[in-house]
Amino acid sequence: MWLIEEETLKTQHLLASDNNDIEQAKTILASGELVAIPTETVYGLAADASNPEAVKKIFAAKGRPADHPLIVHIGDVEQLSDWAKNIPQQAYTIADAFWPGPVTLLLDKADQATPVVTGGLDTIGIRMPAHDVFATLIKSSGMAVAAPSANPYKKLSPTSAQHVIKSLGGKIAAVLDGGDCAHGLESTIIDLTQKPFRILRSGPVTAAQLAATLGEEVLSPKAHTVAVPGNVTSHYQPNTKVRLVDLSDIERVQETNIACLHMSEIDTRNFKSKRMPNDVSRYSHDLYRALDEADQWGCNEIWVERPPISDDWLAVHDRLNRAQSKL
Repeated sequence: MWLIEEETLKTQHLLASDNNDIEQAKTILASGELVAIPTETVYGLAADASNPEAVKKIFAAKGRPADHPLIVHIGDVEQLSDWAKNIPQQAYTIADAFWPGPVTLLLDKADQATPVVTGGLDTIGIRMPAHDVFATLIKSSGMAVAAPSANPYKKLSPTSAQHVIKSLGGKIAAVLDGGDCAHGLESTIIDLTQKPFRILRSGPVTAAQLAATLGEEVLSPKAHTVAVPGNVTSHYQPNTKVRLVDLSDIERVQETNIACLHMSEIDTRNFKSKRMPNDVSRYSHDLYRALDEADQWGCNEIWVERPPISDDWLAVHDRLNRAQSKL
């Protein structure tokens, strides 16, 4: 391991391939400190969910408002009742089909669950991550962890340990490096507290997949006001202004100091560019990394060619729309 030295903290860089480092990460979490851990979606900033003082450190490290709820990650379906009550049978149906995996269930909060995790709300988001490193850590420790994305509030979610270190080094106790994340976009959030069930945050699992599994309607509204992780208007943003554009806009561009993330075959001699995949899974995997890379080019703006309009691309459009929004 190695250390990043700051005025107040030394951020340890731990390796998920080293059993001793995994044990060290568990020890740090048990002591009430924060560890960034890889999931199959993005890196999460983890704290012992049963320790309110530890959870408060997440908000401090990220600069996140205290009324913005966090997701609790568990290692076993039996832990659902530790954190939620009035659990409908459909929650177990979804868990059986998609857990471990990138689906978060919004449920009524259990009485004993600390309101620090839920942002003072009566609901709570819970999921079981599929990443081997995360699963091993929480199963072997018996701990449930609160873990939003490991980035400063409203900034790009990290899909690598290096990205975490760049943005939160010196503010957290450790990063457990498990390589790149498989999906690259945050989990789907489905509200199971009222019917018809509805998607509150688009993600790798679609409303159609959930509806087919449940055998009933699952709504997927384009906009909503429910407070859940990732629901602020401006989010997932690099430091450089993002503009979502059509191919015709790119072809007419005269400005040379722009960065362009494009899917179509275009003449890129006038500006810096990166070709994005046409496959939605690969595009999702690459999106945050590509935005972060383009952010380093020192351009005036990042132009992103508008991806296809279809249900499969809803999560990508959600992230891009928030990336280009302004306060």
